[in-house]
Amino acid sequence: MPIRGGGGKRKGKSKKWKEILKFPHISQCEDLRRTIERDYYSLCDKQPIGRFLFRQFCETRLELECCIKFLDSVAEYEVLPDEKLGEKGKEIVMKYLIPGSPVYVAEASQDLVQQIKEKLENSPCKELFSPCVKSVHEYLSGEPFQEYSDSMYFDRFLQWKWLERQPVTKNTFRQYRVLGKGGFGEVCACQVRATGKMYACKRLEKKRIKKRKGESMALNEKQILEKVNSQFVVNLAYAYETKDALCLVLTIMNGGDLKFHIYNMGNPGFEEERALFYAAEILCGLEDLHRENTVYR
Repeated sequence: MPIRGGGGKRKGKSKKWKEILKFPHISQCEDLRRTIERDYYSLCDKQPIGRFLFRQFCETRLELECCIKFLDSVAEYEVLPDEKLGEKGKEIVMKYLIPGSPVYVAEASQDLVQQIKEKLENSPCKELFSPCVKSVHEYLSGEPFQEYSDSMYFDRFLQWKWLERQPVTKNTFRQYRVLGKGGFGEVCACQVRATGKMYACKRLEKKRIKKRKGESMALNEKQILEKVNSQFVVNLAYAYETKDALCLVLTIMNGGDLKFHIYNMGNPGFEEERALFYAAEILCGLEDLHRENTVYR
């Protein structure tokens, strides 16, 4: 049975959603402007809102827009099947790395470009453009990042961060049915009143945590999910506590768990091709955790 939020044109949003999401005057963000860590990779690449606004800023200047389009093309290249790497790689070189092209990216040195051309002829790999990507990010993290920090786009980012830092409580959400149960509590569907967006709320009961000496484990889970940014690991959207529980608000996965699909959908088990696909997804998630120096049990 699908999970649905409130009906009507608001799609589950509170009547006061505009008031809840109202941006502060930029003068209220001055303390945040002074204290926020000016780290290019964190503010402009890892954080979705920061990434979106930095890209909007880059669209105002052709040379920066070319850099962003190059990075996007390389991201597409890196997820292609091996047999298509050569063709896509040559397309990227011709479009972005040849002087005289309308969207030429000058930040990639011609020595690097020559090495890429040679590898494309012999054995193209997914990491082929990594040195060029590094050069482009180094360029963007310099003067362009400084100019972005003084722009209206960064002002908007600060307003979003101010909103993000407002206290989260159980009243931020509507609670719906239980989706499952675990060792420390249950997982239920919930909906953010301000946006109408659905999530899964993992409630860790304090009594159970204390009884089983799981305090460090609960904190560890929160801290790991805070820093991991992966398509293959659920995202931590919010965290708050009530009198009785610690609550982690996570990406909701509506399709059912692996056990359900193995035993309750058609004949028990999976065909080999489907099993390989799921195994690959799990490995991608583990790889992203390993990049953050995290080993899963």
